[in-house]
Formats: sequence, C-alpha cells, structure tokens
Amino acid sequence: MIDDRVSPADVEESKTFFGLLPVFATTIMMNCCLAQLQTFSLQEGNTMNRKLYHNFEIPTPSLSVFPLVIMLLSIPLYESFTAIFVKKHSRESHMFQPLKRIGLGLVLASASMAMAAAVEAKRREATANAVTLSVFWLGWQYVLLGVSDMLTLGGMLEFFYSEIS
Repeated sequence: MIDDRVSPADVEESKTFFGLLPVFATTIMMNCCLAQLQTFSLQEGNTMNRKLYHNFEIPTPSLSVFPLVIMLLSIPLYESFTAIFVKKHSRESHMFQPLKRIGLGLVLASASMAMAAAVEAKRREATANAVTLSVFWLGWQYVLLGVSDMLTLGGMLEFFYSEIS
C-alpha cells in the first residue's frame, strides 16, 4: 500500500522551491539578452567592417567569444575587488549579497541592450550615408553583457546554494 501523506519536510522543501521561482523568473530576461547577442549582433557584424589587418578579417561567428572572454576576465577582478572591500570594512558587508549581485547584473544587461540599440541606430545612420562602421562598436555591449553575465549567474549560484543548504 502506498503512503500518500505529506511530511512536514516535503512541505518545507516545496515552500523553498516555490520561493526560488520568482528569482529564477526574473533572470529569464538575461537569457533573452544572451540570445540577442548570439543572433542579431552576429547579423549586425556581417554588415560591419571586420578587418584587422590588410588580409585578416574577423569571422562573424567568433564575435560571440568576446563576451565570454570579458566574463572570464571579470571574475578575478570582481573577486579582488570584494576581497579589498571586505578587508577595508571589517564588518560584514551587505554590498555583495547574491540578490544585489543579480540585480546589478540585470541592470547591466538592460544597459547592454540600450547600448545595442544605440549602436544599431548609429550603424543604420552610417549605412544611409554609405559609411561602414567598425565591428568594434559592438564591443561596448559585449563588455556590459559579459560583466552582467558574471554578476547574474554568479549571484544566482550563490543564492540558490545558500537557500538549499
């Protein structure tokens, strides 16, 4: 016979799970920004000047590597900054709480999309004037999105681990 009673532990686990869903849902927009980076930005890059030297042109699909490199470089910078900040302020800091990291990351993702819109407007204006912009104009949105990715995903991991344990 199957015991279909719900234990108090089951109720607590369910409450914890449902409490985490709003945090997860807010980060869906971050994934939309990442999808935009891998689709429209690459199409944009096709129409831009990708030449580095006389005979070398950056392949458009490799543009998506830049935010990943920026994210990887920003991790040790963030860790160094937090270590210095915590060392200066001996008390427990609330600046680097996971939810604040997630929030800052989402703000930077929004700023990245605003930057992407500004670059697209500039690219369209340049195209109307028969000028080709450099692909490095996309760099600003890549920097913002790379740092945003590090903050948001790192904050999510910290938050979920702290809530589950």
